[in-house]
Amino acid sequence: MARSLTRLLALPAALACALALGGCAPLPRPAPGDSDGVQRAGATPSWLRILGTAAIAPGTEWGGSVFGGISGIDRDPATDEYLLISDDRSARGPARVYTARLRYGVQGLAPPEITGVHLLRAPDGRPFAARSAARVRVDVPDAESVRWLPGAAQFLWTSEGDFGRGFGPQMRAAHADGSHARSWTLPPAFQPGPGHGPRGNGTLEGLALAPDGRSAWLAMELPWRQDGPTARHGRPGAPVRITQLDLDSGRPLRQIAYQPDAPPQPRALPFGPELNGVSEILADGPHHLLVLERAYSTGRGFAARLYRIDTRSGSDTLALPALAPGSHRPAAKTLVADFAALGLPVDNLEGMAWGAPLADGSCVLVLVSDDNFNPAQATQFIAAEYRPPGGGNAACGTTGGP
Repeated sequence: MARSLTRLLALPAALACALALGGCAPLPRPAPGDSDGVQRAGATPSWLRILGTAAIAPGTEWGGSVFGGISGIDRDPATDEYLLISDDRSARGPARVYTARLRYGVQGLAPPEITGVHLLRAPDGRPFAARSAARVRVDVPDAESVRWLPGAAQFLWTSEGDFGRGFGPQMRAAHADGSHARSWTLPPAFQPGPGHGPRGNGTLEGLALAPDGRSAWLAMELPWRQDGPTARHGRPGAPVRITQLDLDSGRPLRQIAYQPDAPPQPRALPFGPELNGVSEILADGPHHLLVLERAYSTGRGFAARLYRIDTRSGSDTLALPALAPGSHRPAAKTLVADFAALGLPVDNLEGMAWGAPLADGSCVLVLVSDDNFNPAQATQFIAAEYRPPGGGNAACGTTGGP
């Protein structure tokens, strides 16, 4: 969610936390019996083993810009550098990506090292305009996810768009230096309209590149308007759509429905957000995706759960103008980890990537949070060993299970 949840808060996050008296602590694990009918990976999921966490303080300046708003992450295997995209919307500096190094092992995660910054550029070669200066129809991207293409000469990146200025969600490719390489025309159904289409600030939050590099999966954060309501505590809401796009032709190949959970806790104030949605997806072999759900309830804080789905298990919803019970089969999902059950306080987790394997070949997931440029938050990095039952992920995302 662009600049994540701050634009939805009725009060600035720090004030909302203070009024709640409990601070912005992570949400506790749902009580037994808070069943949502999801296939669980055991009573206490153990697919993840936390290696370590680290943080970059809010307000950190680097390369003439304020570091923060990190909404997507991906690793270049050749250089072992991570690409980090900011959803700043050119407010504290032009739209940009950072590079960084992360060092971790079984002993923990070292402090991240920022190594570079590159401006994202429009097709005319100029940096994207600042939102404050955009008085007319000027594209101000709300960057949310990033994936290197094979060879790491170009990367894909998504924008949630700016509905107020007439821009819907977008996917582009950029060269490694941030200069424009290509844009895709998304299907008409991706564009907002009266009573239908994506919700503002709830569109292309997740992006996964297929292992063969020929297609990408694009995940909506929130349901399309015609598909039903968003999640609330005690009510999971409508499913979200995840669409596979052929990168060569730009043609949509398939679309599946994914059902997020209800937020684990109600908000502690009578106003402010209480929501849950998809904040990132990641390919785990040719037929599986890891899906990161991020929840927020005012005065309670953030929560996160990680699921694994088989993209073949859901029916194709491309031809369905609206999703209704019985009209489709959502993709079955298996719980990989509930971060509250792991005892790990989480911030606003929005990015997820495969990290360098451990010395013994074990796979590692790296997650990162968006600090919203809020002094009450931080950019949190998490390194976790990924241990699916029966193993099988020797190539860490490129082969997957059956």
